[in-house]
Amino acid sequence: MTRIIADISVSLDGFVTGPDPGPDNGLGTGGEALHTWAFSDDPDDRRILREATARSGAVVLGRRLFDIVDGPHGWDDTTGYGAGEVGRPAFVVVTGSPPESVRTSGLDWTFVTTGLPDAVTAARERAEAASSDRGKDLDVVLMGGGATIGSALDAGLVDVLTLHLAPVVLGSGTPLFAGGAPHTLVRRGVVPTSTATHLTYDISG
Repeated sequence: MTRIIADISVSLDGFVTGPDPGPDNGLGTGGEALHTWAFSDDPDDRRILREATARSGAVVLGRRLFDIVDGPHGWDDTTGYGAGEVGRPAFVVVTGSPPESVRTSGLDWTFVTTGLPDAVTAARERAEAASSDRGKDLDVVLMGGGATIGSALDAGLVDVLTLHLAPVVLGSGTPLFAGGAPHTLVRRGVVPTSTATHLTYDISG
């Protein structure tokens, strides 16, 4: 069964970037601290990263995040989702219009211009096809940004919310939760490490 998993790093005060994020400063000022866990040598951090990428059949992201990861200071062969792990999945971008060109052309990009529900549907189809090819269930991962995940939660598109809670207070930046509908969460897992507290919730309402 293909699940829709929202997976994002967040500060103790609820921000997924520091202040002033942009193409040349993707995580904002101080925001690199949110992702320390993804580069750590802690065995639990490594396991969580490895298991997350291994189960990813397709990944959904918003246009702002795409512009950052495809920008001059974005992903390359050694950084980015799935780099150095089992292999990179298909990527589906929610956007008003496709970009004129893509720098990271070695990745599998699909651009959906008809809204987030259609993007999730397209990603589910890609994940189910990958599941058939690999002989195991794979998931759709919503990697962000914060507005994309918030919109997906409000639209009832998310089955599981995974938060990597970094031990940092950023003060300002891009909030993960900026209003929207209330949700009831059921905690399914907590893994504390030296760099983050990894939290997993089922979305029950």
